[in-house]
Amino acid sequence: MKKRIGMVLGKFLPPHKGHLYLVNFARNFVDTLYVVVGTLDSESISGKLRYQWMNALCPNCIVIHLTDENPQDPSEHPDFWDIWKTSLQSILPESPDFVFASESYGYKLADVLQAQFVPVDLGRSNITVSGTAIRENPNKYWQHIPWPVRDYYLKRVCIFGPESCGKTTLAEDLAKSFNTVHVPEFARVYLEEQEGQLNKSDLPIIARGQAASEDALACHARAVMFCDTDILTTKIWSEFIYQYTDPWVDAQATARQYDLYLLCDVDVPWVEDNVRYLPQDRTNFLQKCEAELVELSRPYIKISGSWEQRLEIARDAVYKLLNDDKTL
Repeated sequence: MKKRIGMVLGKFLPPHKGHLYLVNFARNFVDTLYVVVGTLDSESISGKLRYQWMNALCPNCIVIHLTDENPQDPSEHPDFWDIWKTSLQSILPESPDFVFASESYGYKLADVLQAQFVPVDLGRSNITVSGTAIRENPNKYWQHIPWPVRDYYLKRVCIFGPESCGKTTLAEDLAKSFNTVHVPEFARVYLEEQEGQLNKSDLPIIARGQAASEDALACHARAVMFCDTDILTTKIWSEFIYQYTDPWVDAQATARQYDLYLLCDVDVPWVEDNVRYLPQDRTNFLQKCEAELVELSRPYIKISGSWEQRLEIARDAVYKLLNDDKTL
């Protein structure tokens, strides 16, 4: 029996669960499915990145990247369909028997490729979302964004500042408010195992652990993720205590980006424990933190006041970061 060959063509700008429904439907219909990712250099999301996303999302398909600068609508060129026919035939290893699409252009595309059109959810009644809607408001449609794409839209907020200024409490409270995750301070976990003993050689390990924790938890976040400190904090600690920074820590402190820093003031009481070291230097450390944010042109606001005031100020700043979408 002849193998059934299928094709799905799309921009996947970005890929969403509607696309995955289409691809999974088609893959279950045929023996071999080609997923063609058609991209233009001028589009808002890199074509290479979309191709990588679709490869990750379609492990049982053959994903092909079409980079020809083709017209995007029949009104743009009198030979529109011939141009697309030539492009597709040049990259497809074999002619498709079936063309699958959730839009009516599939009828004509199948015709020019001498294939049969199979419409899939033309009315978008099964999964009501579009790439345009996600680009305009990813937070509102977060549940329709598949896992490898989410990191592209995820907002990262760093809770920043000296010891014993409420960073952990604020990170936890914000995560609850926005129904998402927070990244605990890796240094605390690490140093508690060492009974509070800090050595110069510990700082690169602490920095790597913080970065690894953030990257591991990112896929579990919803629209925004709160990080209790970051590698820049580790760099400041290293300079503050040892007047030295490991080259990798220094590079990563600059390279890793956050959408917002919440710089916590020291107008709260000091709470003693075995992994806090500088009770008399919180103000100096705060000044160093703020100076680093200014030097690196990082977006930040200062958080001070009572616990309730701090949370309210922080929440308002995060809502603003998320385009005032208070539907989360």
